[in-house]
Amino acid sequence: QVQLIESGGGLVQPGGSLRLTCLASGGSFSRYAMGWFRQAPGKEREFVAGINLSGRSTFSAGSLKGRFTISRDNAKNTVYLQMSSLKPEDTAVYYCAQARTEEYESNEYYYDNWGHGTQVIVSS
Repeated sequence: QVQLIESGGGLVQPGGSLRLTCLASGGSFSRYAMGWFRQAPGKEREFVAGINLSGRSTFSAGSLKGRFTISRDNAKNTVYLQMSSLKPEDTAVYYCAQARTEEYESNEYYYDNWGHGTQVIVSS
């Protein structure tokens, strides 16, 4: 079973950027789609972005398009989330997850393996 470890979170000012990294080990990383989710305080976890197994197809949720970009490097067993123009409402714990499908899904039902998350705080 793959293990996922996120990193790159932290405190950033509004308008700033961060790149989150998720390193996978112990499983078949390149055979499945990957996704990023987030959970803000007092809210349910929500889908942020997804990428298919090859990396050629990506999707960012709704209002995050143009600000958040997902990518992957299968040679490094790593998936990234580049976040720009960050807003206070982007404050959340960000999780990466591995789907059991080749194409990305927005429903977390399709994701079997999860990291422990990395905290992002957007504040001045």
